[in-house]
Amino acid sequence: MAGNGSDPGRSVTARALALLAAFDPAHPRLTLSVMARRAGLPLATAHRLAAELEAWGALDRDGDGGYRIGLRLWEVGLLAPVSGRLREVALPFMQELYEATRENIHLAVRDGFDALYVEKLSGHRSVSIISRTGSRLPLHSTGVGKVLLAEAAPEFVEAYCRRPLPQFTRHTIGTPGRLRRELRTTLERGYALTNEEMTLGSCSVAVPVSHPDPVPPVALGIVVHTVRADLPKLVPALRSAAEGIARALTG
Repeated sequence: MAGNGSDPGRSVTARALALLAAFDPAHPRLTLSVMARRAGLPLATAHRLAAELEAWGALDRDGDGGYRIGLRLWEVGLLAPVSGRLREVALPFMQELYEATRENIHLAVRDGFDALYVEKLSGHRSVSIISRTGSRLPLHSTGVGKVLLAEAAPEFVEAYCRRPLPQFTRHTIGTPGRLRRELRTTLERGYALTNEEMTLGSCSVAVPVSHPDPVPPVALGIVVHTVRADLPKLVPALRSAAEGIARALTG
């Protein structure tokens, strides 16, 4: 059903989803006016929809009138296979890997042209990084992302290479030709490496998780401080954890 108002081409559902999509890790709390602007909605429409979303539990409003994502969405989100069974199965293996390395451990899936981080373990010794559970980062600049991209179908890789390749540091791969060569190398050796390509001071190694249902594709990675990096030595432990996750998903 299409809604009325200044944007008759957008349904009520599309408008409500636009309000929810206005939030992101950099904007976890929004005023109604900012939420309306980011969603491209008239203020009156945003006010009405926000009230309905708040009543259902998709939004929470604090004492100062700001909005945040509500716990009801979190409950519903846990029913998704990625956030539910995959995380439940992978966590014991990730914990063992963390205990052995004391480094950042990432579990990610490919969603569109992004690596979506579905779980992360880290500690006081781990290098500081920008990724967080539920965040997205480009495929070409992260270890888990490179694995997911290398394992993708050739037509997907070509579509990705035709897009702009954002530069996050001076080490980020920025040309399609170099990216294609990097992906071929990743496939040949069975793991991906990054060297300060997302954040200066950190590098990573990642492997695929080969599970029976390859949708979505899954990768497991470790991010370490550049000064103490010996990435190839981490590959056997990573592969063992990835194989354990794959076996558990099969069972």
